[in-house]
Amino acid sequence: MPELVFFSGTMDCGKSTLALQIEHNRSARGLQGMIFTRDDRAGEGKLSSRLGLVTEAVEATPGLDLYAYVVEHMSRGGKVDYVIVDEAQFLPTEQIDQLARTVDDLELDVFAFGITTDFRTKLFPGSQRLIELADRVETLQVEAMCWCGARATHNARTVGGEMVVEGEQVVVGDVGGAAELVGYEVLCRRHHRKRMTGAAARAAALSPDVLPVTPG
Repeated sequence: MPELVFFSGTMDCGKSTLALQIEHNRSARGLQGMIFTRDDRAGEGKLSSRLGLVTEAVEATPGLDLYAYVVEHMSRGGKVDYVIVDEAQFLPTEQIDQLARTVDDLELDVFAFGITTDFRTKLFPGSQRLIELADRVETLQVEAMCWCGARATHNARTVGGEMVVEGEQVVVGDVGGAAELVGYEVLCRRHHRKRMTGAAARAAALSPDVLPVTPG
Protein backbone atom coordinates (compact mmCIF):
# COMPACT_ATOMS: atom_id res chain seq x y z
CA MET A 1 0.00 0.00 0.00
CA PRO A 2 1.23 3.54 -0.74
CA GLU A 3 2.46 5.43 2.31
CA LEU A 4 3.20 8.91 3.54
CA VAL A 5 6.55 8.51 5.30
CA PHE A 6 8.20 11.27 7.34
CA PHE A 7 11.98 10.95 7.80
CA SER A 8 12.97 13.28 10.62
CA GLY A 9 16.05 14.28 12.53
CA THR A 10 18.25 17.20 13.48
CA MET A 11 20.27 19.19 11.03
CA ASP A 12 23.38 17.50 9.67
CA CYS A 13 22.05 13.94 10.06
CA GLY A 14 21.82 13.08 6.36
CA LYS A 15 18.18 13.76 5.48
CA SER A 16 18.87 15.26 2.07
CA THR A 17 21.48 12.60 1.33
CA LEU A 18 18.90 9.88 2.00
CA ALA A 19 16.35 11.69 -0.18
CA LEU A 20 18.86 11.73 -3.03
CA GLN A 21 19.68 8.05 -2.42
CA ILE A 22 16.01 7.07 -2.62
CA GLU A 23 15.71 9.06 -5.85
CA HIS A 24 18.79 7.36 -7.29
CA ASN A 25 17.71 3.84 -6.35
CA ARG A 26 14.21 4.22 -7.78
CA SER A 27 15.18 6.06 -10.94
CA ALA A 28 17.82 3.37 -11.63
CA ARG A 29 14.94 0.91 -11.83
CA GLY A 30 13.01 2.96 -14.36
CA LEU A 31 10.71 4.72 -11.92
CA GLN A 32 10.00 8.44 -12.28
CA GLY A 33 9.75 10.67 -9.24
CA MET A 34 8.42 14.16 -8.60
CA ILE A 35 10.75 16.09 -6.29
CA PHE A 36 9.67 19.12 -4.26
CA THR A 37 11.83 21.23 -1.98
CA ARG A 38 11.70 24.54 -0.15
CA ASP A 39 14.50 27.01 0.66
CA ASP A 40 17.33 24.61 -0.11
CA ARG A 41 20.84 25.86 0.68
CA ALA A 42 21.79 25.45 -3.02
CA GLY A 43 19.08 27.83 -4.17
CA GLU A 44 15.58 27.75 -5.60
CA GLY A 45 14.49 24.53 -7.28
CA LYS A 46 17.40 22.46 -5.97
CA LEU A 47 17.70 19.44 -3.69
CA SER A 48 21.22 19.25 -2.33
CA SER A 49 23.19 17.53 0.40
CA ARG A 50 26.29 18.65 2.27
CA LEU A 51 28.20 15.86 0.53
CA GLY A 52 28.01 17.92 -2.66
CA LEU A 53 25.22 16.00 -4.39
CA VAL A 54 22.47 18.04 -6.05
CA THR A 55 19.50 17.49 -8.34
CA GLU A 56 16.73 19.60 -9.84
CA ALA A 57 13.47 19.96 -7.94
CA VAL A 58 10.23 21.92 -7.94
CA GLU A 59 10.23 24.82 -5.48
CA ALA A 60 7.24 24.33 -3.18
CA THR A 61 6.25 27.99 -2.89
CA PRO A 62 3.57 28.74 -0.26
CA GLY A 63 0.73 29.07 -2.77
CA LEU A 64 1.54 25.96 -4.79
CA ASP A 65 -1.01 23.13 -4.59
CA LEU A 66 1.24 20.08 -4.56
CA TYR A 67 -1.58 17.63 -5.26
CA ALA A 68 -2.85 19.69 -8.22
CA TYR A 69 0.70 20.05 -9.54
CA VAL A 70 1.17 16.27 -9.63
CA VAL A 71 -2.27 15.73 -11.18
CA GLU A 72 -1.60 18.33 -13.90
CA HIS A 73 1.76 16.77 -14.70
CA MET A 74 0.18 13.33 -15.04
CA SER A 75 -2.74 14.69 -17.12
CA ARG A 76 -0.20 16.03 -19.64
CA GLY A 77 1.21 12.54 -20.03
CA GLY A 78 3.98 12.83 -17.47
CA LYS A 79 4.89 9.80 -15.41
CA VAL A 80 4.98 9.98 -11.62
CA ASP A 81 5.66 6.84 -9.59
CA TYR A 82 6.51 8.48 -6.26
CA VAL A 83 7.00 11.88 -4.64
CA ILE A 84 9.97 13.16 -2.61
CA VAL A 85 9.73 16.31 -0.49
CA ASP A 86 12.81 17.79 1.18
CA GLU A 87 12.81 20.57 3.79
CA ALA A 88 9.23 19.54 4.56
CA GLN A 89 9.31 21.38 7.88
CA PHE A 90 8.97 24.65 5.92
CA LEU A 91 5.71 23.64 4.24
CA PRO A 92 2.41 25.08 5.51
CA THR A 93 -0.06 22.59 6.92
CA GLU A 94 -2.32 22.74 3.85
CA GLN A 95 0.53 21.46 1.68
CA ILE A 96 1.07 18.55 4.06
CA ASP A 97 -2.63 17.75 3.67
CA GLN A 98 -2.11 17.82 -0.11
CA LEU A 99 0.70 15.28 0.24
CA ALA A 100 -1.60 12.98 2.21
CA ARG A 101 -4.22 13.33 -0.53
CA THR A 102 -1.56 12.43 -3.11
CA VAL A 103 -1.02 9.14 -1.28
CA ASP A 104 -4.71 8.36 -0.80
CA ASP A 105 -6.19 9.50 -4.12
CA LEU A 106 -3.31 8.95 -6.54
CA GLU A 107 -1.89 5.91 -4.72
CA LEU A 108 1.67 7.21 -4.79
CA ASP A 109 4.33 6.82 -2.12
CA VAL A 110 5.35 10.18 -0.64
CA PHE A 111 8.70 10.45 1.17
CA ALA A 112 9.00 13.66 3.20
CA PHE A 113 12.24 14.75 4.89
CA GLY A 114 12.53 17.45 7.50
CA ILE A 115 13.67 18.82 10.82
CA THR A 116 11.17 18.28 13.64
CA THR A 117 11.83 21.32 15.85
CA ASP A 118 13.22 24.81 15.28
CA PHE A 119 16.01 26.68 17.08
CA ARG A 120 13.57 27.49 19.91
CA THR A 121 12.78 23.76 20.39
CA LYS A 122 9.26 24.37 19.02
CA LEU A 123 7.67 22.11 16.42
CA PHE A 124 7.60 23.40 12.87
CA PRO A 125 3.94 23.47 11.70
CA GLY A 126 4.79 21.31 8.69
CA SER A 127 6.56 18.73 10.84
CA GLN A 128 3.73 18.70 13.37
CA ARG A 129 1.20 18.03 10.63
CA LEU A 130 3.36 15.26 9.19
CA ILE A 131 3.55 13.59 12.60
CA GLU A 132 -0.24 13.81 12.78
CA LEU A 133 -0.86 12.38 9.28
CA ALA A 134 2.08 10.17 8.32
CA ASP A 135 1.68 6.43 8.00
CA ARG A 136 5.21 6.12 9.36
CA VAL A 137 7.64 8.47 11.10
CA GLU A 138 11.24 7.34 10.78
CA THR A 139 14.06 8.85 12.85
CA LEU A 140 17.26 8.82 10.85
CA GLN A 141 19.90 6.50 12.25
CA VAL A 142 22.86 8.72 11.36
CA GLU A 143 23.20 10.66 14.60
CA ALA A 144 24.53 14.19 14.52
CA MET A 145 26.89 15.02 17.37
CA CYS A 146 27.14 17.98 19.70
CA TRP A 147 30.56 19.60 20.07
CA CYS A 148 30.89 17.76 23.41
CA GLY A 149 30.53 14.37 21.72
CA ALA A 150 27.02 13.61 22.97
CA ARG A 151 24.15 12.87 20.61
CA ALA A 152 22.80 16.13 19.19
CA THR A 153 19.05 16.50 19.68
CA HIS A 154 18.48 20.24 19.27
CA ASN A 155 19.07 22.81 16.55
CA ALA A 156 20.65 26.13 17.54
CA ARG A 157 20.73 29.38 15.57
CA THR A 158 23.65 31.75 15.84
CA VAL A 159 23.92 35.37 14.75
CA GLY A 160 27.37 36.90 14.75
CA GLY A 161 28.61 33.76 16.45
CA GLU A 162 26.19 34.10 19.39
CA MET A 163 23.32 31.67 19.99
CA VAL A 164 19.86 33.28 19.81
CA VAL A 165 16.49 31.96 20.95
CA GLU A 166 14.22 34.64 19.49
CA GLY A 167 13.38 35.67 15.95
CA GLU A 168 11.55 34.47 12.86
CA GLN A 169 11.05 30.73 12.73
CA VAL A 170 12.42 30.41 9.19
CA VAL A 171 15.70 32.14 8.36
CA VAL A 172 17.87 30.45 5.77
CA GLY A 173 21.40 29.66 6.89
CA ASP A 174 23.66 26.66 7.11
CA VAL A 175 25.80 24.64 9.45
CA GLY A 176 29.33 25.99 9.61
CA GLY A 177 28.56 29.34 7.96
CA ALA A 178 30.58 32.49 8.40
CA ALA A 179 30.50 33.74 12.00
CA GLU A 180 29.07 37.14 11.11
CA LEU A 181 26.09 35.61 9.32
CA VAL A 182 23.09 33.58 10.45
CA GLY A 183 24.31 30.06 11.12
CA TYR A 184 23.12 26.85 12.70
CA GLU A 185 24.65 24.27 14.99
CA VAL A 186 23.38 21.01 16.44
CA LEU A 187 23.66 20.63 20.21
CA CYS A 188 22.70 18.19 22.93
CA ARG A 189 19.83 19.33 25.16
CA ARG A 190 22.18 20.24 28.01
CA HIS A 191 24.26 22.65 25.97
CA HIS A 192 21.24 24.05 24.12
CA ARG A 193 19.71 24.92 27.50
CA LYS A 194 22.96 26.59 28.54
CA ARG A 195 23.33 28.31 25.12
CA MET A 196 26.81 26.82 24.95
CA THR A 197 27.86 26.49 21.32
CA GLY A 198 31.16 25.05 20.17
CA ALA A 199 32.56 28.56 19.68
CA ALA A 200 31.45 29.59 23.18
CA ALA A 201 33.05 26.47 24.65
CA ARG A 202 36.35 27.20 22.89
CA ALA A 203 36.27 30.80 24.10
CA ALA A 204 35.65 29.65 27.68
CA ALA A 205 38.57 27.22 27.46
CA LEU A 206 40.86 30.08 26.42
CA SER A 207 39.62 32.46 29.10
CA PRO A 208 42.37 33.70 31.48
CA ASP A 209 40.06 32.79 34.34
CA VAL A 210 40.47 29.09 33.62
CA LEU A 211 44.11 29.04 32.53
CA PRO A 212 46.71 27.96 35.09
CA VAL A 213 48.68 30.83 36.53
CA THR A 214 52.45 30.37 36.69
CA PRO A 215 54.86 32.80 38.36
CA GLY A 216 57.28 34.78 36.30
